[in-house]
Amino acid sequence: MAAYGLYSHIQSNRRRSFVLLAGLFLLIYVLVYAGALVAAALSINADLNTLLQIAWIDLIQAAPFATVGTLLWIVIAYYFHQSMIDAITGGREVQRTDEPRLYNLVENLCISRGIATPKLKVIDSDALNAFATGMNAKQYSITVTSGLLNRLNDAEIESVLGHELTHIRNGDVRMMVIAVVIAGVVSFFVELVFRLWFYNGLSFRGSRSDDRRGGGAGAAILIAIGLLVVAYILSFVIRLALSRSREFLADAGSVELTKNPDAMISALRKIEGRGELPGATSAVMEMCVDNPREGFGELFDTHPSVDKRVAALVKFAGGHDPGPIALPPPGDDAADEAAPAGPWSDQTAGETSIPPLSPSGAPDNPARSGGPWSNPQPGSAPVADPAPQPGPWGPHGDN
Repeated sequence: MAAYGLYSHIQSNRRRSFVLLAGLFLLIYVLVYAGALVAAALSINADLNTLLQIAWIDLIQAAPFATVGTLLWIVIAYYFHQSMIDAITGGREVQRTDEPRLYNLVENLCISRGIATPKLKVIDSDALNAFATGMNAKQYSITVTSGLLNRLNDAEIESVLGHELTHIRNGDVRMMVIAVVIAGVVSFFVELVFRLWFYNGLSFRGSRSDDRRGGGAGAAILIAIGLLVVAYILSFVIRLALSRSREFLADAGSVELTKNPDAMISALRKIEGRGELPGATSAVMEMCVDNPREGFGELFDTHPSVDKRVAALVKFAGGHDPGPIALPPPGDDAADEAAPAGPWSDQTAGETSIPPLSPSGAPDNPARSGGPWSNPQPGSAPVADPAPQPGPWGPHGDN
C-alpha cells in the first residue's frame, strides 16, 4: 500500500472513529430517556403520548447531569485505567535491566520515527498476545506476555511492537479506552435496569390501576425496554467497528516501520488461536493484537480474522503467507532451542544461527534473510563471494 494511501486511510479512520464515538456518547441520552419513560410510566397514570412528552421534558432536565456524570467517569478512567488493567491481567512494569532484548527492539523502532519510548510491561502467561494502553504520552505503555517473548523471534516481536506503536501513533489507544469506558456505562445501566426488572419484581403500576384513564404505561415500558436493547446492541456494534477498522491499519503501520511484512505475517500466524489471557475482560481482549474470543460466525468478533489480515498484508505489502504455524507446547525443549539468542537474531525454529560458508569464507547463500532489517525477494540467486552487506544504519566502513 502506498504511503499516500496508507495515511489517507489513517485520516479517514480517525474521522469515522470520532463519528462513532459521538454516536456512542449519544446512547447515554437514549438511556436517560428510556429511564425517564419507565419512571413516568410507573408513577403517572396517563396515555402514551403524555408519558412520552413527560419523559422528553425529564430528559432535557437530566441531560446536563448525565453529561457531567459521563465526563467524570472518563476522567476517572483517564487516571486509573492502567492500574485497573494491570490488576486484571497481572501486568508488571519492567526496566531495561529486566528485559534488555525487549527494550532494545522497541527503542530502535521509536528512535527511527522520533517518538517517545512507551513504558513496557510483561504478563507472566503462556498466551501469545500484546496490547497498548494510555491516554497521553506520559501514560502510554505496551504490555506483552512472557509467552510472546519466548515463542517469537526478534523480527516477529519487532513487528508486534510496531503494531502497538502504530496504535499509539494513530490515536487508537486513546480512542478505544474512551469507547470502552462509555460503552461500559451503557452496559452497566442496561444490565442494572434489567436486573431490577427481572429480579426485584418491578411492576406496571399504572397498567394495574382500577381507575386507569390513559392506559399507556404498558406501551411506554415496552418502548423503554426496546430503547435499552437497541442502545446495548449499538454500543457493542460501535466497539466492533472501532476495533476492526484499526487492526488493518496497525498491521500496515508495523510493516511501514519494520519494512518486513513476512515477520508481521509469521507473528500473526504464531499468535493465531493462542492469545487468550486468563481472567481478562472482554474490554481488555478488544485492545490485544488478536482476540481469540469468537462471536456468531465472525459477526460479533472484535478483530478481523488472521486469514483476512494476512491476506491484506500479502496483497498490499507483498508478504508471503506460510499458512498456520504449529508450535511445540510451552516449556518444550524444542521451543527453548528455537528462541533467538540475541536481540538481532532472526532464525526460525530449526534453523542454525550461522549459514553454511563457502570455501572463500562467505555465506553460501547471502540472499537469505539475515535479520529484521533485510527483506530479500524470494528466488534471489546465490552469490559466491558478495560485497559486504549494509547494516541497519547504512554501509559498514572498511576495518
